[in-house]
Amino acid sequence: MKNFYSKYCGDELWRIKESEFRRDLQDIRESQFTLGNGLLGSRGILEEKPQDAKPGTYLAGLYDSLTAQVAELVNLPNPFYLKLIAFGQKIGVTAMDVVSHQRILNTQNGTLTRNTLYSDNKGRRYDYQSIRFLSMENKNIGVMQVVLTPLDSDIELEVQAGLDLSVHNSGVATEGRKRHFSISQLDKEENSELLVVKTFEKHHNVIYRHGLYYKVGAKKRVYERENAFKIKSAKNQRLIFTKVFYISNFTSNKDFAKRKQESKKVFSKALKSDFKTLLNKQIKAWSLLWDRSDIVIEGTADIQKNVRFNIYHILICAHFDQGLSSIGARTLSGEGYRGHVFWDAEIFLLPFYAYQLPEVAKNMLLYRYRRLNQARAIAKEKGYHGALFPWESADDGTEQTPVWAKNLDGTIIKIKTNEFEQHIVADIAYACYNYFQISADKGFMEDYGYEIIFECARFWASRVSPKQKGKFQILNIMGPDEFHEKVNNNAFTNMMAKWNLETAHTFYWEAKKEMKAFKNLQAKLSLTEKEVEKWQKISAGLNVKKSKNNVIEQFDNFFKKQYIEIVNFDENNIPLLPEGVKVKDYNKTQFVKQADVIMLIYLLGEKFDYKTKESNFWFYLRRTLHKSSLSAPIHALMAAEIGALSRAYQFFNVALRADISNLHGNTHEGMHAASLGGVWQCIIAGFAGLKPSGHLLSVWPFMPLAWQSIKFNLLFRKIIWEFQISNKRVKVKARAKTGKKLKIIVFGVVRTINANQLYTFEEKKSTRKLPLSEKYY
Repeated sequence: MKNFYSKYCGDELWRIKESEFRRDLQDIRESQFTLGNGLLGSRGILEEKPQDAKPGTYLAGLYDSLTAQVAELVNLPNPFYLKLIAFGQKIGVTAMDVVSHQRILNTQNGTLTRNTLYSDNKGRRYDYQSIRFLSMENKNIGVMQVVLTPLDSDIELEVQAGLDLSVHNSGVATEGRKRHFSISQLDKEENSELLVVKTFEKHHNVIYRHGLYYKVGAKKRVYERENAFKIKSAKNQRLIFTKVFYISNFTSNKDFAKRKQESKKVFSKALKSDFKTLLNKQIKAWSLLWDRSDIVIEGTADIQKNVRFNIYHILICAHFDQGLSSIGARTLSGEGYRGHVFWDAEIFLLPFYAYQLPEVAKNMLLYRYRRLNQARAIAKEKGYHGALFPWESADDGTEQTPVWAKNLDGTIIKIKTNEFEQHIVADIAYACYNYFQISADKGFMEDYGYEIIFECARFWASRVSPKQKGKFQILNIMGPDEFHEKVNNNAFTNMMAKWNLETAHTFYWEAKKEMKAFKNLQAKLSLTEKEVEKWQKISAGLNVKKSKNNVIEQFDNFFKKQYIEIVNFDENNIPLLPEGVKVKDYNKTQFVKQADVIMLIYLLGEKFDYKTKESNFWFYLRRTLHKSSLSAPIHALMAAEIGALSRAYQFFNVALRADISNLHGNTHEGMHAASLGGVWQCIIAGFAGLKPSGHLLSVWPFMPLAWQSIKFNLLFRKIIWEFQISNKRVKVKARAKTGKKLKIIVFGVVRTINANQLYTFEEKKSTRKLPLSEKYY
């Protein structure tokens, strides 16, 4: 049979393909084949919903908590559902024999296509093809089309085409499965159906509208009013089913009539549109996204395809809604961590958006700003000042870390991250600074950013304890290495707090000088110069310990912990646990869960010299187990920084394949946001060597030798920069309306260029100099 949707499958460098149905991989494929547009996310289940399928339909920022320990992302009715029955037998992968099967996620246009050939219990064959997408052009709309052709006989087909209401949120070790909504309205309207569901505790209303029409052969479309019906077809005659749906949510019942009417208008227009028209709009919208976001790597096809797979998943969770929502640690592709927002959003994902889609980066920070009062309340409750953001956040800004969870060895343990892992405060302040450095968005800083950074500094000023004259410390804390709880002076936390206090001090004086409404902000916060000067004093007295060979001690007495040599590694060169070492005893050893000190010297890289970076990388590499998706990309970035190319490439590949190869064994719970953003940072900041340096961009490549070039665009300080980079050559063009001369640092030299002209710079003799100053000891 002809592939009905072959023209929409894209070429090999854009395809993620499933060539057979494997039940053991079903839930992993569902995460990998997720469709999304930022507002909506839909796991890539098969339309007939086979046994053990895990449908997931999620709306950004929609949480509920009834019957659960904490709020969790609500799994809503599944719209991509179509059940077909021929001669009493369901047409599906677990009900019939599968002669051949293929699905293709085209990351270029956000479509999922399928071609399955079935044989029933009498040997009659059925060719089943489908395509579906969540519209990037109109984010409330989704579309699915299915083509069924009976190949051996005439049939009378039974069709069930409604919404799948039998969905539920996944159960966890301490809870059973749960459902977070009830049906509040169900009505027939013309050629469609209206469904309104309401969440139990938060009372969010979600409007669904859906309709289906079909064609038999070349006949005109027929709108079907019923969700269950029968239809006849002759042998080799195509049956084409097209399903269009609309989804939106609102919290207030007051505007229900208005929202209902608005939804009808938008949905009716989509339902009456030609399918190809809707699909072409989808292709155009995605083309615009990729024009901004694509990375072209010359020299390796597999890397290219997997990089685009990662970027695709970053793009389908990109949303801006004035801070109502942010991006969870598993995006909108699954229910891992219950859809909660961690520091993954600000530290790993935000740099991509800041350079590519700054409105999304700003939205992520507005999400934190809108919950600043709740962060103040958390700090106050614990006896501190300023703002203490929750370790796990959902919709309302309160702490949503569950009390109990499953440990690495499967045992149930009490979670303490919300009590001690407070570096989230400095991470959010850092994200505000990073966004401003890249975007030059002064309006954001004046309206929101300064206030966040000042309140974070206030927290640290109240969180530190005096150590000795002029010296301060942070006691009872947990760093990114979560193997060691309740330690003193975790280096990452101390130095990020120090940075936060120092930066807040600097911004205070800058804002006072430049900001027209500064007095209003100062009055709002009751902020005095005396308090600000105290920040500087604390910052100066907050430091870390370092050994004679420049190794930073991860926390007090870390060096006295038991050192156990790691001798065995898996095929990805990731450590395997030594025999006899139990998870519960990790805290007695120097084992590190994930990048901690290494994370510090990456984020504050300008503060540390080459010798310190190198010593710490190799020291902690021998102790880190990489039991988190956050670890590999940071190690790749730091390896590139010190010139350890083989290690950089190894860790980059681990991060790159985290979900495409299910390296962590839990991709079925959703994509790993930290790996997605970390991979992008590895390519741009690591191998392309592109970083902000003051108000300028600096480029100094350190690429894998097999890569011929990296080509990409990004937005820096409101100017689009186009790059094509190899190890010894940088081609650059700045697209801007300005007639002013522009500056960029290439191979360590400040270059002056004209806008809209292509320049080529070559490194004829290596003059690379690593920073020699260390300011933090």
